Amino acid sequence: MGKTHFGFQSVDEAEKSSRVRTVFDSVASNYDVMNDLMSLGLHRAWKAYTVLVADLGLGMRVLDIAAGTGDLTRAFAQKVGSSGLVVQSDINWSMLKTGRDRLINEGLLLPAVVCDAEGLPFASESFDRVSVAFGLRNMTHKDLALKEMCRVLKPGGKLMVLEFSKVVAPLQKVYDWYSFHLLPKIGKWVAKDEGSYRYLAESIRMHPDQEALKGMMRHAGFGHVDVHNLSAGVVALHVGIKC
Repeated sequence: MGKTHFGFQSVDEAEKSSRVRTVFDSVASNYDVMNDLMSLGLHRAWKAYTVLVADLGLGMRVLDIAAGTGDLTRAFAQKVGSSGLVVQSDINWSMLKTGRDRLINEGLLLPAVVCDAEGLPFASESFDRVSVAFGLRNMTHKDLALKEMCRVLKPGGKLMVLEFSKVVAPLQKVYDWYSFHLLPKIGKWVAKDEGSYRYLAESIRMHPDQEALKGMMRHAGFGHVDVHNLSAGVVALHVGIKC
């Protein structure tokens, strides 16, 4: 059995998914409040930009992986209209249920599927767009997940990967101080969970940077990949086109 990283720890590959699931079980109820606090509300702008770049039209089919509490799912559904389809998926039931229930309360009933992105239960060439926001870094085999995302996309379809990335050098020290000193304290004060937010900071540092992820997406089968740095590289949107 191989080893992989869980934050800065080395764990068995089979153990990582259960550990990640425990983290998100813990944070699900406070996820949106913490997102606003951690990003000073910027996560809303990052997601709005992702929707803009997705260039959705009526009738399109979209798969929202690691859909969480449903921010992007809702926005995609508004763009594709009643003639389209948006499927929200997540490996974590607590997160998916939180998002599904919220959307139902808003009058939006969409398919919700608990599944692992490394083995998507959808036919090849099923979707016009696939999105994964702040979820790829938690996957054990990112290469397999990216290949699966490519497989379920139609030719010419887009994959949008919105993820924390490598911040520009002048901000690195300040960003590190925030990530490893302030962020866990915010998690402790607001969510009563310091450990999960320490893992968050560590997982960001272990995630491939902009160029490395671009190379992974090309290797997974995407003929063209654009990288959009947001907020000085704190977050990057990678957009892959399936040939």
